[in-house]
Amino acid sequence: MSLQGPLLVIAEDADPILVHALESAGAEPVLQVGWAKAAAAIARHAPAGIVMPQAGDAVPAKTFDKVAQALAELAVFTPVLAAPLEGLRDPLPDVLPIAADAACERVVARLASAQRVRTLHATVARRAALVAEKEPEAPAWPDGDPLDDATMLVCGRGRTYPGLGTAVGERLGLIGALGIETAARHLNARDVDGIVLGDGFGPRTLEAFLTALAEDPRFRDLPVALLPELPATFDAVRLPNLECLSGEPAAIVAAILPLVRLHAFEARLRRQLASLDAQGLVDPATGLFTIAGFLRDLARAVDDAKARGAALSIARFSFPSGLDQRASLDAARLAGRLVRNVDFACRASDGSILVAFQATPLDKAHAVARRLASVLRHTMLAPADDPTGRIDASVTLAMLKPADTVETLLTRVSEPSPVAAE
Repeated sequence: MSLQGPLLVIAEDADPILVHALESAGAEPVLQVGWAKAAAAIARHAPAGIVMPQAGDAVPAKTFDKVAQALAELAVFTPVLAAPLEGLRDPLPDVLPIAADAACERVVARLASAQRVRTLHATVARRAALVAEKEPEAPAWPDGDPLDDATMLVCGRGRTYPGLGTAVGERLGLIGALGIETAARHLNARDVDGIVLGDGFGPRTLEAFLTALAEDPRFRDLPVALLPELPATFDAVRLPNLECLSGEPAAIVAAILPLVRLHAFEARLRRQLASLDAQGLVDPATGLFTIAGFLRDLARAVDDAKARGAALSIARFSFPSGLDQRASLDAARLAGRLVRNVDFACRASDGSILVAFQATPLDKAHAVARRLASVLRHTMLAPADDPTGRIDASVTLAMLKPADTVETLLTRVSEPSPVAAE
């Protein structure tokens, strides 16, 4: 993907090599300004990206505030890449890190990755405006920090693993893995917004894992915090959001958080776009049907089952009271990955998950529900106050009877009773 323009390079000293690299990657024009004129240049040019490559001398705090205000007034997400600058993080917490001595290829790769999110944001905003003109009840934009939805995978075997797990768990949803194979399985089964690779793995194992990430479009843009030394034969440009980090676990997590936030924001945008494509019948928070969408399809499924004499079963997966929002959403998103293509589901207002099994008699639905409950029990995030525990869903099943309506069918699954997971 070539870079979008215009691009703004904010620096007191000219860097012709970086400017040339950005231009060679397709950005046009590339404008370079000093800090005193930065806010005015952002307002005038509405850049598609900003690079702050130099630490340089101390920049007044009010200058950072003006830049932050100018960015806030832009209609579309604008990626900002910056070398460590004292005082920058408070007014611009979303700035994406680059090393002061980062190679131009690394800067270009990270900026291109971030601009893909910008393109997605513009697409969603445009689609949302079109839908809102026709449908006042269009899906609302998710609010709050994207980190509230984010989950990170921590993989390691050495002495740093417990500390990294604790540091991540304090800020994000945590998935732990003691081996690369386990980490790979989690990546294929879960929505993950970043990876921390700790010590305990040899160079060949690390290189094989990093290569697999780079070759899979699903994971190429994932933020990766790498604690061991980067294998000498692996080209870091292949993973634009790879950071080689060291230090205390809290500092490592803090350094990678802006990239994780951006990935979680991208995931939100993709769910929002899916909701818009479904005309608001898909919940942008979970990817499942909204309650209205589920009831609409359930009514059709009931009518179709009665007309054809086919089986129809429904299950409700209920979770312990007090389950935190992160774990509840995680369960719903997992369910969206697990349900069969012919089935459909929604997350009810009480946090329970309703799944309709089409053309499925009660005994087969019972077996499917047990498998779903088992996967949820072993996979979904534990509550924030009990990171070592597992969550058992109470499952109620019902099968459509000739005299049933949608209301009576739902009533029979309203009171949960335990169904043992496999």
